[in-house]
Amino acid sequence: MKKILILIVLISGMGCAGNKLDFEVLFNGQQDISNHWIGNLKGYKVVDGVMVTQKAAGNIYTKKEYQDYVFRFEFKLPPGGNNGLGLRAPHPSDKRFKGRDVAYNNFELQILDDSAPKYKKLKDWQFHGSAYGIAAAKKGALKPVGEWNVEEVYYKGNHLKVTVNGTLILDVDVSQKKPSNAGKLAQGRNRAAGHVAFAGHGSGIAFRNVSIAVLEDDYTVPTTADNVAPEGFTALFNGKDLSNWQGVLLKPNDKPHVRAKLKPAAKASLQVKANKTMKAHWSITDKGELFFDGKKGGFSLATMKKYGNFEFHVSWKIATNSDSGIYLRGLPQVQIWDTENKKAHKHGADKGSGGLWNNKATGLGRWPLVMADKPAGQWNHFYIRMVEDRISIWLNSKLIVNDAPLENLWQKGVPIPTSEQIELQCHGDPVWFKNIYIKELSK
Repeated sequence: MKKILILIVLISGMGCAGNKLDFEVLFNGQQDISNHWIGNLKGYKVVDGVMVTQKAAGNIYTKKEYQDYVFRFEFKLPPGGNNGLGLRAPHPSDKRFKGRDVAYNNFELQILDDSAPKYKKLKDWQFHGSAYGIAAAKKGALKPVGEWNVEEVYYKGNHLKVTVNGTLILDVDVSQKKPSNAGKLAQGRNRAAGHVAFAGHGSGIAFRNVSIAVLEDDYTVPTTADNVAPEGFTALFNGKDLSNWQGVLLKPNDKPHVRAKLKPAAKASLQVKANKTMKAHWSITDKGELFFDGKKGGFSLATMKKYGNFEFHVSWKIATNSDSGIYLRGLPQVQIWDTENKKAHKHGADKGSGGLWNNKATGLGRWPLVMADKPAGQWNHFYIRMVEDRISIWLNSKLIVNDAPLENLWQKGVPIPTSEQIELQCHGDPVWFKNIYIKELSK
C-alpha cells in the first residue's frame, strides 16, 4: 500500500513542527476510487485526475475504519456547492443504521459554498467547516468559488480541530451539548471509531490529494503514577482511604428508582447500615489498592456524588474464576470476569470483559468487539466515555464497545437516569481497584 511521510506543521495547532505522521494516500488522481472507497462509487467520477461529484452523488466510505487520525484533502466548490464529511460513520451495510443519514448516525463537517445567496439564512453551525448540529466554525477562510482549498481535520478522542487554508476554524469537544435548534442531528457524535465518508449533496464538488494518518492512542491508559489523576481528571480514590465512597444501599433499595422514593430520614438510616457493611468488606491494601474481600455479606461500593456525562478511568484485577462489574448511573453493567472460567463460558465469559452484559433489547454493546483481557491476577484498565445514554469503552487501549446505548434493566422502556452514582460491583468474589479518575462532560 502506497504511503508517504508528511511533516505536521505548527499552523494546524497540533503540536511542534517536526512530528512525523505516516500518511496513507486515499486518492491522488492516479488511483481508482474503488481502491480505498466503497458506497455509491458511480456518484463520484474521476475527471483529469480529480474526483468530482455527480448529480446523484450519495455517499462513499473508506474501506477501513479509523479511530483517531489526521485527514487531509483539497476541494473546489462550484457556486452553491454542498457536501459533507462524515468522520466516524457506520458501515453502509450496517442494518442498525439503515436509512439514517450520516448527519444523524454520526455527524458531518460542512463542505459548503456559504457565500451563495441561498445560504444567507443558515444557522451558524451550518456554514463551511462547522460540525453540523454541534458547533460553528469561524468564517472567512474559504477561497473564492472555483479555487482550490486545503483542509485538514484532526480528530482524537472527542477533540476535533479543522484547519482551512492554514487557518484554524474549529476547535471543539464534540461531546458538548448540542445547540437547542439542532434537533436530532449528530446523534452519533460520540462514536469512537468508524469510516470517513464523503456525503454528496449535489454535483460539481471536486476533490484531490486525499490522505489520512492514524494518531497514536495515548489517552485510554493513564501514564501517571498510581492514583494520580491525569490532567483534566479528578481522582476518586486516593490510595489511602474510602473518601468519596459509600456503601450501596442494601436490597431492595440498591436500585435508583427505589432509592428515589425513600424519605430523607429513612435513606440516611439505611446509608449508615450500608456504610457499616462497606467498612467490613472493603479495605485499602498496603500497595494503595481498593480491595473487596469477596466474603458473604459484602455488598457493592458507590461514589458519594452522582454523575451525568463523563469520561472514567478505572484499573481492576480479579482472582481466578471471579466476577464483577461497573455500574454506570446505578445501572448494570460493564462486565468483568475471568475469561478462562469455563463454567462462565455459557454466559459469554469467553468473549471477554467490558461488554454491556445486561443489554438485551438491542443487543448493541452486549458483547465486546474484541477480547482484550489480561489473565486473572493481572491488572486491566477501562476507559469509559458516557454521553447521554451512549457508552464507548476501551479495555487495555482496545475499543470494545462503540457508542452503544445503556439499557435500563430495572425499568424496561424507561429512559435511564440523567445523573446517578457509579458503582463497583460486589459479586461474591475478591476484586481489586485503583486509578479511578473522572472528568465530567457538559450536559
